[in-house]
Amino acid sequence: MQFLDDSLHPENMEKVVITVAPYGPEWMPADFPEDIPVTMQEQIDKAAECYEAGATVLHLHVRELDGKGSKRLSKFNELIAGVRKVVPDMIIQVGGSISFAPEDDGQAAKWLSDDTRHMLAELEPKPDQVTVAINTTQMNIMELLYPEYLEGTSLGNPATGAAYREMTVPAGPAWVEEHLRRLQAAGVQPHFQLTGIHALETLERLVRKGVYTGPLNLTWIGIGGGFDGPNPFNFFNFIHRAPNGGTLTAESLLKNVLPFNTMALAMGLHPRCGNEDTIIDQHGKRFGSVAQVKQTVRVAKELGREIANGKEAREIYKIGTWYKNADDTLTANGMAPNRKPGQKHVPLRG
Repeated sequence: MQFLDDSLHPENMEKVVITVAPYGPEWMPADFPEDIPVTMQEQIDKAAECYEAGATVLHLHVRELDGKGSKRLSKFNELIAGVRKVVPDMIIQVGGSISFAPEDDGQAAKWLSDDTRHMLAELEPKPDQVTVAINTTQMNIMELLYPEYLEGTSLGNPATGAAYREMTVPAGPAWVEEHLRRLQAAGVQPHFQLTGIHALETLERLVRKGVYTGPLNLTWIGIGGGFDGPNPFNFFNFIHRAPNGGTLTAESLLKNVLPFNTMALAMGLHPRCGNEDTIIDQHGKRFGSVAQVKQTVRVAKELGREIANGKEAREIYKIGTWYKNADDTLTANGMAPNRKPGQKHVPLRG
């Protein structure tokens, strides 16, 4: 991404698209009963409350009545329909993991089968987005969950903690290409969840080959444990390499969420918050999803950023937009064109 002399002036920035992840699939409801919704109506109400607070993108997971993450696509369909009815302008972004929680103590925290994950393209009503990981990666969310944050929570259980520590994100080449094919055929936009520069480079290769032909909405995830760590230099390197025509959202963990969101807001990028990312504030006290959205709105306004409403967020994310081929996709996303046969030297950025 390019930064000119006036790029940090808020009048030259897009409006802020706030993503909220209020379903915290790694936590059990008893870990934060005041904030984690369980019944279908509670899950719908939580989405509406977050939208009213200023969030325009809902990162969606679903729970069963016993509090465990749901693996039933019918439950996803029900929640999507319920949210659509109450807040029709909110962008619904289904978490591509579906549910990676262990069924019982000591079981591995595994993502569902490739075939089941592909079926996210068949949800009805359709979500606006499904998050897509690039490259199979270790996802040890326990690496930065310090003991004082885990005390008295379900992740403090040694067996559960061990299961999450060994978790990986399965996103090999064949799965990614097939998943992108199915999502595009269904008119569902991928939102790319990227763990570092290596994932961004693989995504660029997919674009250059014409495997993906749409807008590039990216989230940089700085949570350590196989992903980039929460080091600002990792984040700034990613920003520097991200394409000019895409959007970029910051995602981190616990007390790192607010600093990275503030950096993103100051630079014209976008924030993500919610109890999937943190259940504590900077003082270590419980901090709910709606309160996090309201805090994000306050910080944005202090920096002079305007908050996008649902319709504006859809325009910024280019929901429903697709391109004809690799060349058009590269141009639309502000990327250098592919080298033509016989062409020498590096082409200028278009």
